[in-house]
Amino acid sequence: MASFPVEVLLGIYLGLLVGIIPALVSWAMAFTFRYFAGVTVPAFGVAVLAIALAGVNGGLLALADKSITASPNAERIVVAILVVSMASMYAHSKGDSMGADFPKRLTLTSLRNRTLSKDVVDFVGGAGEVRIHVVGEVADMEGYPPLPEPLRAEIRGGEWTFPADLRLDELEQRLAERLKTEFDLGDVSVTVDERGRATVVAAPPFSGLSKRIEDGRHAVSVDALLPTGLARGDEVTLLTTDAQVRGTVVSARSGSSESIAVPEAVEDGEQLPAPVQAPTTDGGEGRLTAGVRRTDAQPLLRADRAKVVVESRGTRREYELVSLLRRSDMRFRRVTPHSGQPFDGVTIGEAALRERYDVAVFAVRKPGGWRIAPEDTTGLVAGEQLFVVGTRADLDAFEEAVA
Repeated sequence: MASFPVEVLLGIYLGLLVGIIPALVSWAMAFTFRYFAGVTVPAFGVAVLAIALAGVNGGLLALADKSITASPNAERIVVAILVVSMASMYAHSKGDSMGADFPKRLTLTSLRNRTLSKDVVDFVGGAGEVRIHVVGEVADMEGYPPLPEPLRAEIRGGEWTFPADLRLDELEQRLAERLKTEFDLGDVSVTVDERGRATVVAAPPFSGLSKRIEDGRHAVSVDALLPTGLARGDEVTLLTTDAQVRGTVVSARSGSSESIAVPEAVEDGEQLPAPVQAPTTDGGEGRLTAGVRRTDAQPLLRADRAKVVVESRGTRREYELVSLLRRSDMRFRRVTPHSGQPFDGVTIGEAALRERYDVAVFAVRKPGGWRIAPEDTTGLVAGEQLFVVGTRADLDAFEEAVA
C-alpha cells in the first residue's frame, strides 16, 4: 500500500480520468434544461448522476460504504469520488450559465448585435457608459509605413467613453472614426471585445493640414487676439483693415494649447454632440489658421493681424428632435437593404413597411442625393440607404429582415 500523499495523488488522477464523460453529461444536462425549459437542474442530483456514471455503485452512498472506506485503496477511491463530484458540479454551473446567456435564435444578425458585458458598464447620470482602452501593442497596418513610436504610445495609452447600449460593431466603427480624427491616421482597424478592450491596427497620417480643408477652400494663418475656448470647427469672422472674411477654424494656438477636432457621435443613425476634447485655446495672443474661400485668401495674406469674432451656429433643432424621439421611446437608424428582399424594386407604399414592421421611412439616398420625407410612390432599390424611425425592437426586426 502506498503512502497517504501518493494515494491522494492517485485519487486525483483517477477522478480526472474517469470524470471527463460525467462532467460533459452534467454540462449538457444543465445547458439543455436551462436553454429550452428555463429550469435549473439541482446540482446535487447532477453530482450523484455523475458519480454513478463514473462507475461507483450507489453514487454518493459509496462514501459511507464500508467495502469502500475499509478497502486498502480507500483514500484513492474517496478522493476520486470527490474529484468527479466537483468536476460535475463545476460543469453544471457553466452549462446553466451558458444556457441562460445563449441567444435563443442564433442568426448572423444576432452575432453582429453582440453588446458589452454588463459588469464593465458605468452608470453616470442614469445613463450607461463604457470606457474603451487599448490592450496590447498597436500593430502596423500591412502595406503602410510603420507608426512613429510616440504616436503608437499615445494611442496605446488613450481611453475613450461611449454609450454602453451600442453594439460591438458600432463601438468598433465609432472608435475607428475617433482615432482617425484625433490622430489624423491614414487608416485604422479596431476590434472590441465584450470587456471593452480594443485591439488596434493603424496606418500613420498621410498628411496634416491638407486633410482638414474642404474642397474649394484655402488655409490661411493670421496673428490675432484669440478668445478662450476656441476650437477647431468653430465659425469665425476675421476682420482686417480692408476686408471682412468668414471662415472655419482649422487650428488655433494661444500659449501652449491648441484646438482639437471633435467628431460628432452617431448612435442608431442619430447625430449626437460629442463633448469638446481639451485642449482648446486659453485666450490671449496667438495664431489662428482658418479655412476660407479662395477669393478671401489674398486679403488675409496681406494683413499682419486680424480681429477674431466667433459666430453662433444657432440652435441645433435636430438635437431637439432626437430628444423628443428618445423620450417617446423611438429611435432612428440607417439601414441598407440587400438584394433579394421582397420589397426590392417596389415603392414605399407597396412595401407597406409601417404595416409589416411598424417603421416609417423618412429619408432615402438616391443617386442625386438624399430625398427627405419620400412619398409612397418612391421606389426602393437594394443597396440604397434608408433612414427609418421606430422603436428599438421594431428597428432590430426590420434590420434583421433586410440583412
